[in-house]
Amino acid sequence: MKRLFRVSFDILITSIVPIVSWFLLGIILDSHLINVFSLTYPLQCLMGMIIAIFGVGANICVYKDENKHAADNGIFYGTILSILIFSFIIFNSNKYIDFMNMENTIYKTFCVYSIFQIFCHTILQLIITKLYYKEENKKANKISIIFNSINFIALISTAIITRNQLITSLITGAIIFIMDIVLYIKNIEKVDFKLNIKNCFKYNSVSFSVSLMFFIMYLFGFSNAFEYGEKYMIAITFATLVTDMQWDITDAVKTVAKVDIAKKKFDYNEHFRNALKLYSLLILSVILMSLVAYPFYKPDLKIASIFISLHILDFMLGPFIEIKICFLQLEDSAFKMTLNMIVAYIIRTSISFAPTPFCTIIGQMCSTTYELICTKVNFRKYENKSNMLQKDLEKIEL
Repeated sequence: MKRLFRVSFDILITSIVPIVSWFLLGIILDSHLINVFSLTYPLQCLMGMIIAIFGVGANICVYKDENKHAADNGIFYGTILSILIFSFIIFNSNKYIDFMNMENTIYKTFCVYSIFQIFCHTILQLIITKLYYKEENKKANKISIIFNSINFIALISTAIITRNQLITSLITGAIIFIMDIVLYIKNIEKVDFKLNIKNCFKYNSVSFSVSLMFFIMYLFGFSNAFEYGEKYMIAITFATLVTDMQWDITDAVKTVAKVDIAKKKFDYNEHFRNALKLYSLLILSVILMSLVAYPFYKPDLKIASIFISLHILDFMLGPFIEIKICFLQLEDSAFKMTLNMIVAYIIRTSISFAPTPFCTIIGQMCSTTYELICTKVNFRKYENKSNMLQKDLEKIEL
């Protein structure tokens, strides 16, 4: 549980800084800036896709394929791909903002900054993922705290001093880019360019597929929902702000499970109990954050309540799904689990095109229901083996 909380803490720091930053920027510079969080939210899924293959997948290759430089090679290739992807989006930011049904004149500057910040966080997470698999969690904690603290202080202090969006973006962007370079130099040991990309995908294809589907779903879903007007835009932004950090933290459950599965130290019951504790705390934090943030955003109470309630229900189901998926991915059939997840997120993505502002949350609950049923069915044989082993142990004790 202690290790789970350490990983969760890293994700907490990474997630909460953007949330608080956009909230304060909305107060200091322009109240509309809070919506930048939702505007670039789909692009965080691109970061998830890159980390799934070149972060987690590459680190699993270190143990599964006995490729001791796979983690460093993954960071290198992940960086190159990140540069290509995020540069393309930045150069086409006007088209992106138009597609999301927002105003270029209001959001252009900080949209570009937000995209660049996601790029820098992608590099940070590639490095921190390597440290997780080396079990250097304290070092990962330290790096995460320092990076995000400097990012936050630079952004807010520059905004207060200059009251200028462009200057604030340029200065803060330069600072976090320099930090990335320093981390790169200090944490990359050797790059020999040898990496089995096919195996990287195989070992973490579920996470990659989920991030891909999330990208498509939020890109088109938010664009669709924002067409219904500012009332729904504010409610969706509010619900996203008070749940995004918690959804990010749930990745800690998968990260710790995959580390133990890869190292043959996995105990399902222990991981399940720890997951229940973590998810319970996350639900409480969603309720608390909603109560605290509501007076500042003042979203439509009925609309916001629908989104928040369904998010909480989804959190309640999480422990019964995620750990089983991680186990089945690595120990049963990567193809079968990837296929099941693709079907789940095709359902979710398809519903995001529905002509309703609630399209994203309805799709989310439909896919969760499908995942719950599929993982229960596929994991049944392992539960039966576990129960039989437990009975044999009880007989021996008697």
